[in-house]
Amino acid sequence: MAQNGTQISVKVLDAKTQTPLVAVVVAIQNTNFTLLTNQEGTVVFDAVPAGEYLVLFRSQGYKEALFPVVVQNNLALDLGTILLELDQVTDQQAAVIQLFEDDLTDDNSSSENTSGLLQSSRDAFQQAAAFNWGQARFRIRGLDSENATTMINGLTMNKMYDGRPQWNNWGGLNDATRNQEFSIGTTPSDYTFGGILGTQEINTRASIYRAGSRITASATNTNYSWRIIGTYASGMSNSGWAYVISAGKRYAREGHFEGTTYDANSLFLSIEKKLNEQHSLNITGFYTPNERGKNSPNTAEVNSLTSENYNSYWGYQNGKIRNARVKTIEEPVVMLNHYFKINDHTNLNSAVMYQIGKVGNSNIDYQNANSPDPAYFRKMPSYYTALYAADNGEFSGDFIPDNDNAEKNRLAFLTNRQIDWEAMYRANQNPVTDANSNIIGYEPAQSHYVLYEDRNDDKTIAVNSNFNSQLSENLIVNAGISFRDFKSHNYQKVLDLLGGAFFEDIDGFYSGTQAQSDLNKPNRQVKVGDTYGYNYNFSATVLEAFSQFKFSYSIIDFYLAQSFSKTTYQREGLYKNGIYETISFGKSPKKDFENFGFKGGMLFKISGKQSLQLNAAHLTKAPNLRNSFANARLNNTLVDGLESETINSVDATYVFRTPKLKTRLTAYYSTIKNATKISFFYAEGIFDNEAGYTNTNAFVSQTLTHLDKKNIGAELSLEYQMSATLKATFSAAYGKFTFDSNPNVSINNDAVATVENTNPSFDFGTAFLKNYKQPGMPQQAYSVGLEYRDPKYWWIGTNVNYLTENYIDVSPISRTNRFYTNPASSFPFPEATQERAAQLLKQEQFDAVVLLNLIGGKSWKIKTKYLGLFASVNNVLDSKYKTGGYEQARNANFRQLNQDVSSGTPSFGNKYFYGYGRTYFVNINFSF
Repeated sequence: MAQNGTQISVKVLDAKTQTPLVAVVVAIQNTNFTLLTNQEGTVVFDAVPAGEYLVLFRSQGYKEALFPVVVQNNLALDLGTILLELDQVTDQQAAVIQLFEDDLTDDNSSSENTSGLLQSSRDAFQQAAAFNWGQARFRIRGLDSENATTMINGLTMNKMYDGRPQWNNWGGLNDATRNQEFSIGTTPSDYTFGGILGTQEINTRASIYRAGSRITASATNTNYSWRIIGTYASGMSNSGWAYVISAGKRYAREGHFEGTTYDANSLFLSIEKKLNEQHSLNITGFYTPNERGKNSPNTAEVNSLTSENYNSYWGYQNGKIRNARVKTIEEPVVMLNHYFKINDHTNLNSAVMYQIGKVGNSNIDYQNANSPDPAYFRKMPSYYTALYAADNGEFSGDFIPDNDNAEKNRLAFLTNRQIDWEAMYRANQNPVTDANSNIIGYEPAQSHYVLYEDRNDDKTIAVNSNFNSQLSENLIVNAGISFRDFKSHNYQKVLDLLGGAFFEDIDGFYSGTQAQSDLNKPNRQVKVGDTYGYNYNFSATVLEAFSQFKFSYSIIDFYLAQSFSKTTYQREGLYKNGIYETISFGKSPKKDFENFGFKGGMLFKISGKQSLQLNAAHLTKAPNLRNSFANARLNNTLVDGLESETINSVDATYVFRTPKLKTRLTAYYSTIKNATKISFFYAEGIFDNEAGYTNTNAFVSQTLTHLDKKNIGAELSLEYQMSATLKATFSAAYGKFTFDSNPNVSINNDAVATVENTNPSFDFGTAFLKNYKQPGMPQQAYSVGLEYRDPKYWWIGTNVNYLTENYIDVSPISRTNRFYTNPASSFPFPEATQERAAQLLKQEQFDAVVLLNLIGGKSWKIKTKYLGLFASVNNVLDSKYKTGGYEQARNANFRQLNQDVSSGTPSFGNKYFYGYGRTYFVNINFSF
C-alpha cells in the first residue's frame, strides 16, 4: 500500500455485505489526523506531510485494521477499499461478560467483579481481564468499581449509596448496550472527569445502531441456564425518526451453585427524532426486573462434609427449591437527551434521567427459636470437637472434645443439610385437637420464624449538560455540569409469616423499652407486607462540574482537567427506636462535602509505531452513604470525624504497534487515603471491665477510619499476528495491593445503649493492618492464548491462565491491642506470646489456580441474512479454587482464637467463596 501524495482518500466496506460503513474511526497513528467515514463510507485527509505512517481503522463490533502508508509530496494517495471483518470473538464474548455479574458485597464478601467496565475493549490485556480472569474475581489495578465512572448517554449510573454501578439495571441488554467508549485509568474522557480506574460511556442514541434485526439464544450452566434476546433497529428514516427495541429473558431453576434460582427479564426502547440539522431528541427507557438466589460462604469444615457447590441458604418445600436469600431488583430507568450541533466544531448534549424502583434482599428472622441455618456452628461436629474447659478467667488449656456428640452432629447435618421449611411452618402453628385430645389439624399462632426483606425503595433524578468544542486545530475543550438528587426509603418488610398469624415487632436480644422497634407504636404485631425492625430515609444530592483542555501537536499531546463537586447527606428516622430513643427519630443534621480534582497527562509520539503516555491525578472524594452513618438502621449518628477520601494516581504507558505486533506496557501507582469502612457481625469477648460492661456477646457494627490503601503494579499486553490466520497473545498483571495505614477501629454495641449513653461507641484504638494484603482478588495474573481464524469465517482459540496472590479479608478487631486483653480481668492473657499471635494472625493466602479455556465459533451468510455460532468451555480442567472469603470476628481475643484453632476443627474458621468449576456457554444469533 505504499504510494505518494499529500491527499489521502479511502473507502471502508463491510467485508461480508460489501456495504459502506458509517462512522468508522480512521486515524493516522500518532498524528492529529482523525476522521469518521461518511454515509458512503469514505474519508479524505488533506495536506498530510510526507513520511511513513500507520493508518488505523476502528469501528464498534469490527476487527481493527492497521496498514502502513508512505506519503510523498505532490501526489494524491487513494488507498482504495478497506474491508473490515466482524469481530466475532469480541461480539460473542460481550454476551459472556454477563455470566459474571454477581455482586457479592451484600454477602459479607469483599470480592467484587468489575469486568463489566471492560466489555468490547480491543486490548489483549483488557480482553484477558474481562473474559479469562473475571471468573476468578480479578480487578484491574486492584480497584473497586466505585473508582470507575459508568455512564449511559452522559449520565452517571454509579449508585450514590455505595458508589458502584448496579450492573443488573441493564443486564441482558447486550445488543442494546454494545455502543461503548472507554478511557482506562485517568486518561481523558469527553464526558466526565472520571475516577482513577477509568470511564465507560454507553451510548443508546437510536440513530447510531446498525439497521436490522437480531435474535440470540444461549445455553449455559453458570448463573442461568438459558437466555433469549431479540433486538430490532430501524435506522434513521427520511422523516427523521429512528427507534430500537430489545427484549430478553434469562432463567435457571438452579444455577451452578446449589439452590441458586435465577429469573430475569429485560426490555429496552430508544426513540430518536431528528428535528433539523442542528437538533435531535432521544428518549431511552429500560426495565430489567430480576431476582437470583444467593449462595452461602462456607467454612472448610462445611465444604469437607459437602462440596464447593454447597449452599446452606435453601431447602425443598413441597418438592420445589426455595432459597431464603433472594436478591430482587426492579429499577426502571427513563432518560431524555437533547443533541445540539451548534456548528461543525461545537456540540452541546443535555440529558435528564428519572429512575425509581426497589432492591430487596430476603432472609429468615426468628424469635425464641433456634437458628434455621443448617450449617449453624452449634449444628456442626466442630462445636463439640473444639470444646475447652471453662477457665473462669484463668487459663486452663484443658481440651475436652466430645466425639460422641460430634458424630451425632455430623450425621444429623448430612441427613438434614438444607433449610427445613416444613419445620418452621410447624413451629408457627398450634395443634387443634378433638374432644379426645387427638390432633385434627393446625391453626396459625405467633410466628417464631418469618421470611423478611431488607428493602430499599430508591428514587433518583439526574440532569446533565456536556459541552464539546474544537476551538482550534490544536485545542479541544470539554466541559460539563450535572446534578443528582437521591431519595431512598430503607426498611424491613415481612414477606411470609410461614404459616403463622403475626410476628412481634421487637428485638429479641433485649427487653423492656429497648426491645421496641418503634416507641411511637409499641408492641406491634406485624403481618405480611408490614414494615418492622427499622425504617428510615436517606437523602443525598451531588452537584458536579468539570472542564478539560486537550492540546494536540505533531510530536506531543497533553491535557489538563479539573473538577468540583458538592455532596450533601441526611438521614431521617421514621421509627423511635427503643435503644436510641433520643437520636433515632426525625432528621439528622445535614453533612456537606466539597471536593476537588486535578489531572493531567501527555503523549509523546516517538514515531508512527511508538508512543509514551504519562498521566497523573489528585482528587478528593466524599465517602459514600453506606460508610457515612455508623448504624443507619437504628440511629442518626454520623461516623466520628467523617472526612473525604484523598486519591492520588500516576501511570506511564509505552505502546508499540505494527500490523503484526501490538504491545503495551503500563506501570502504575495509586493511593487512597482516609477511607471509611463499616461492617456488621456477631462478636464474643471483645468488651472489658474497663468499659464497665461484662456482657461480651453482641451483634455489633464496626467502623474503620483513616484507612489507607496503596496499589503498585504493571500490566503487559502483547499480540502477535503469526500469519494471516494465526494470532498469539500474552497478557500479564503484576500488583502489590496493600493496606498502607493502621486505621482506627470503633465498635457500636447496641446492647449497652441507654438514655444516658446514646452513643455506645467503643474506641478499640489502632488496628495494625499496614502491609496486610487487600483481599478478594488475584494480585498476579498471566494469560497465554492462541487463536486461529479461517478465511471461511470459522475460528477457534484457547488460553491458559495462571492467577495467584489472592488473600482472605482479615478481621481488624483481632489486630488491635485489645486482642491480647482478657475481657474478664482487663489483664493480658498470660499465655499470649508474640510468636503464637503472629501465627494466628497471619493472613491466609489462597492457592494459585490454573484455568484452561476453549472458545470457537462460525458464521454463515444465508442470502442477505447471517447466522452465528459461538461456544466456550471455561475451566476445562474443572479446577476448584477460592475467589474470596473472610475471617469470622466472633473469636475476638487471643484465648478464644487460639483454643478454636488449636482444636484442629475450629467452630469459627474462615468462610470462603468459590469459583465455578467447568462451565460451558453456547450462543446462536441470527441477524436479518
